[in-house]
Amino acid sequence: MAKNYHEEQDLKNVKLLRERLTEMPPFMSEFFRGIQETTSSNTRLGYANDLRIFFEYLLKNEPSFKAIDIENFTLDVLDKTSPEHIENYMEFLTYHERNQIEYHNKAQGKSRKLSAVRAMFAYFYKKRKLTKNPAEVVEFPKIHEKNITRLEIDEVARLLDEVEFGEKLTERQQKFHQYTKKRDLAIVTLLLGTGIRVSECVAINMSHVDFNVAGIKITRKGGNEVVIYFGDEVYDALLDYFKEREKIIPVSGYEDALFLSMQHKRITTRAVQNLVKKYSQLITSLKNISPHKLRSTYGTNLYQETGDIYLVADVLGHKDVNTTKKHYAELEDSRRRQAAKYVKLRKD
Repeated sequence: MAKNYHEEQDLKNVKLLRERLTEMPPFMSEFFRGIQETTSSNTRLGYANDLRIFFEYLLKNEPSFKAIDIENFTLDVLDKTSPEHIENYMEFLTYHERNQIEYHNKAQGKSRKLSAVRAMFAYFYKKRKLTKNPAEVVEFPKIHEKNITRLEIDEVARLLDEVEFGEKLTERQQKFHQYTKKRDLAIVTLLLGTGIRVSECVAINMSHVDFNVAGIKITRKGGNEVVIYFGDEVYDALLDYFKEREKIIPVSGYEDALFLSMQHKRITTRAVQNLVKKYSQLITSLKNISPHKLRSTYGTNLYQETGDIYLVADVLGHKDVNTTKKHYAELEDSRRRQAAKYVKLRKD
């Protein structure tokens, strides 16, 4: 039976979540059941990974909790947590070691972990199983906005040339390139030409592609299905790969998967990230290009061509246009500066 990508990922996440729950207090099962209908499996697994670190920190580093083991860590014990405990945890996250591996967290990583802690305390406080919510008074770290990293027009052209011809690849890489170049070119062209997320890209099935309307059905974050449309360059690259893909016999369960690995299974997000990194490093040493940066490149190009921030938000799948505005504020400012040149108060 063909495997649906999202169902497959959900199943993996459920299994991993159950493993994480064995390393946390027993009451945490109730929390994850309680948020199941309002969160994705990716979100719940992310919370589990972050909250496991939080409980480990309390038991190993805070004197108030050191005499307690994880099995006897009850909600009454959690109710003793103070804002200071959580602030100490935030400082701990800057640098810590686990299983002889060093971990560093900057503001963005700390904010994500604090979000998990806040969600947990808010849930049990709302259920009246805690008498207070210490997490709500702990401030999020200030995140400094970064300039958008994107490819310039000439860099896009050079990237696509490198993916297609592989002239700068090592001799060993070129041997594999002859087997993967049509697939790789289709993936990179699709990412650059539609702005879809890497998770949306790897989830595409052959049956999701309709060349008659030049459209692909994808599943956005949150589970909404939409059709995105592509131009001639994406059309040509996809069709070229499609003809090759139809000749490949995939592993059972992946019959409909569009992009396949060398093992003839559905390609993973990590594999796509690696191939984008491999090719992009050959055309620019100053920029760290990921699939998300290709998405930013598309968004930038679309905004520069149309000036329509709402269209960019819709095509990129942003639920809130303010998210789009935040990412493209630099371009907004540039357009406002240009506006100053259009109106003349006196004729020369």
